[in-house]
Amino acid sequence: PEGLPFQPWAAELQRKRRAEDGLNNPDGLCKPQGPLQYHLDPQPRKVVQTPTQILIIFESNYGLRTIYLDGRTLPPLGEPQPFWHGYSVGRWEGDTLVVESNNFHDDGWVDSRGSPYTQALKLTERFRRVNYGQLDIEVTIDDPKTYTKPFTVRVNQQIAANGEELIEFICHENQMFLKLTGRERR
Repeated sequence: PEGLPFQPWAAELQRKRRAEDGLNNPDGLCKPQGPLQYHLDPQPRKVVQTPTQILIIFESNYGLRTIYLDGRTLPPLGEPQPFWHGYSVGRWEGDTLVVESNNFHDDGWVDSRGSPYTQALKLTERFRRVNYGQLDIEVTIDDPKTYTKPFTVRVNQQIAANGEELIEFICHENQMFLKLTGRERR
């Protein structure tokens, strides 16, 4: 009810982004979506699991996320180059896949409302298949530079477990059509 626990600068940035009506939303500019955006996007994704990693292939903007399952720990902040989807390691706790991620690009959007995050973000996701057609995802955002305290959001997704194929999604890098408001589009 009180909204997200923003630091003052982050609350102002989120207000500005919302006032611009998504003008600089990374998704609309053909860049990878933020941590909650990719869980809420209606376009499908494919999950491929091997013994040592999980690959999530997003139809939207044709993104690829790797989650390492080989027992490694998260690297220190700033050690690897920043990743759009973060550097992710996972482990199983019973029937729940727990994924921790860090080393995100700076100045991203957590969601389509423009809520920011910084490179200090540590993301924890808990994936649990509730039944044949439903996936429960609990997402915890912990970014002390942006938020006064960590917060958790729950996402319920429908699973298309019938082998539905992704379609090729081509988005031109640095798409500028959103910025052409008021000018004739070619």
